[in-house]
Amino acid sequence: MNKASNTMNWFNMSHNDPRSEASKKRDLIARGDYTPTPAGKATFFLARAIDPVIQYGILAHGIGTPLLHRLGLRTLPPGLPTRTGIAAIDSLGLSPYRLILLGMAVGSAVKQNIWVTLLSGEPMPVGGAVAVGLFNTFFNSVSSYAFLLSATSASLQSDFPQPSLIVGGTMYAVGIMTELVAEIQRKRFKADPNNKGKVYTGGLWQFARHINYGGYTIWRAGYTLAAGGWALGALVGAFFAYDFSTRAIPILNEYCEKRYGAAWEKFKQDTPYRLIPYVY
Repeated sequence: MNKASNTMNWFNMSHNDPRSEASKKRDLIARGDYTPTPAGKATFFLARAIDPVIQYGILAHGIGTPLLHRLGLRTLPPGLPTRTGIAAIDSLGLSPYRLILLGMAVGSAVKQNIWVTLLSGEPMPVGGAVAVGLFNTFFNSVSSYAFLLSATSASLQSDFPQPSLIVGGTMYAVGIMTELVAEIQRKRFKADPNNKGKVYTGGLWQFARHINYGGYTIWRAGYTLAAGGWALGALVGAFFAYDFSTRAIPILNEYCEKRYGAAWEKFKQDTPYRLIPYVY
């Protein structure tokens, strides 16, 4: 317990972070601290790179399904494998639907590893990297198992693609690209020495003050919708919207108010939406 506590305390330490101690304890990012943490970032990279392998094991080989069967739950048959003419894809032996879900797992891992290697400047200790990696694998696995279970799967119709896959896939693509592009835009702005101490209000950020969180919420909901249907997708989307709205956004707002002052207040007036444009 002491070791874990010390890790989180170190993670939240920052001489440049003007927030209250209560806010720092509830956050996972040391705002204003740019201490290099190569071991932690390498751990995060590895944890996210392993996730698609785990999701492939679930989707292709039914890892964990014997336990589900013992509980009296039924799972879907594997379905006909995809035939694209591309050996690397066809050798996976996945049906088209399962192949798309695996692609979502790969896409989320690639996006987050781009973030940790090229876009994030804040420190990430090994303990935090493991925790965040497990968190993402948990939600990806929820989607994979939700797809496999007959009681929850979004793939119970003979036609392909089903509406849930079309809508969920669109939400996933829009959300993950919104998150990535927004973070790239902000990184480029901050990399310019002339912008030191300034609030970035351009690009996608002019539509919502925390557009990256909004993008994450949308693609998470879309991923789960494509796998587990409308109700589960809405539940996951609501979970992340609630967490961002009640924890992450107030914490970040406090930091920005104290760091940017009047410039942040003007940004809030000019950009009233916090998470998703024209919604919230």
